[in-house]
Amino acid sequence: MRRGWIWAGAAAALVVAVAGIHAYRYYYDRKVPNFSGTFELYVRPDMAPSEVLDSMLASGYVLKPRSLRRALEYEGGLAAMQVGHYTVDPSASSMYVARMLTKGWQTPVNLTLSGAIRSPGVLARKIGAQMLADSAAVASFLYSNDSLARYGVDTTLLFCLVIPDTYQMKWTASVSEIFDRFRKEHDAYWTPERERQAREQGLTLVEVATLASIVDGETRYVPEQPTIAGVYLNRLRIGMKLQADPTVAYCYGYTLNRILRKHLDVDSPYNTYKYAGLPPGPISCPPKTCLEAVLHPERHGYLYFCANPAFNGSHLFASTYAEHLDNARAFQKALTERLKNHR
Repeated sequence: MRRGWIWAGAAAALVVAVAGIHAYRYYYDRKVPNFSGTFELYVRPDMAPSEVLDSMLASGYVLKPRSLRRALEYEGGLAAMQVGHYTVDPSASSMYVARMLTKGWQTPVNLTLSGAIRSPGVLARKIGAQMLADSAAVASFLYSNDSLARYGVDTTLLFCLVIPDTYQMKWTASVSEIFDRFRKEHDAYWTPERERQAREQGLTLVEVATLASIVDGETRYVPEQPTIAGVYLNRLRIGMKLQADPTVAYCYGYTLNRILRKHLDVDSPYNTYKYAGLPPGPISCPPKTCLEAVLHPERHGYLYFCANPAFNGSHLFASTYAEHLDNARAFQKALTERLKNHR
C-alpha cells in the first residue's frame, strides 16, 4: 500500500512538473520578450518558409529559438507566413512576431524619390529597387496611357504627377497602389493657395511643373533656382524663346556630353531654341524646391545667364545680350584653361 502511495505521489509530481513546464512555455511565448535587438525582415514570394526562419535565427537576436518555433507552429506553421516587410524589436514576444508574420502586420518602408529622374525608365528602376514591385512591371505601367489615364495624365504629363519625396507605404504595394499614393500627395501639395500663386505667374499647374523641370535641369544650387525661374518667366512675358539647354538635352535622351550649336536645330516640340513658349510637358520630375522657385520667382530684369567661371555651381546673370556675351566669353576662357590644365 505504501509503495502505491509513493508511485501515486510521484505521478502527481510529474503531472505538476509537466503542467508547470507547459505553463511556463505558454507564458514565455506570449508575454516575455524573446529578442535582444531590432532587425528588419523581408519575406519574399520566392523564399521557402524555412529560409525566413533561418534568416531570423542568423540575425543573432533570437534568445530562445524553440519559443519562436512553437509560436509559429501554433499560428499555423512556417507556411502561414505572409510576404512583406517586418520590423522585429526587443519588446516583442515570440507569439507577437508569429502573429505579425502570419497575419501580415507589415512595417511600412520608405520609398525615396530623389536625384535626377529624367525618364520613365529611371523612375521605374528607383521604385523597383525599393519596393517588391518589379521594375519591368512599373515601366510597363508608366509607358501605358491606358494605365495613366485614371490619374488624369498621359506619358507626356507623367512627371506632373510624381513629386520627388519620401513616401511611407507597404513594401508589397502594387504599382497602382503606389501611384494612388503619388496622386494623393500631388493633390495635397497643390493647395488652393499654390494654385493661386500659379495663376499670379500666368501659368497652369502643368506649366509650373514644366518650367520647374527646366529650372531643375539648369541648376541644383537651390539658392539660385528662384533667380533662374525669374529669367525664364521674363522671357515668356516678352515672347522671347526660352532657349533652354536642358530641353535640347531631353530631345537627345540626355546622351550628350556637351550641347553644341549643331544640336540646336533638332526638330522637336521640346526644343525651346526652335519653338517659342514652354514644351508640351516636364522634361524630368521637378523637386519641390524648383516648383516653389517658379511659384515664388525672384523679381529682376535679367534675361540671360551662364555658368560662373569660378566653377562653383553658380551662374552670372545679365539684363542685356552684350553683357551676357562678356560673361559667356569669360566662362569659355576659364573652361579652355581648365581643360588645358587637365590634359
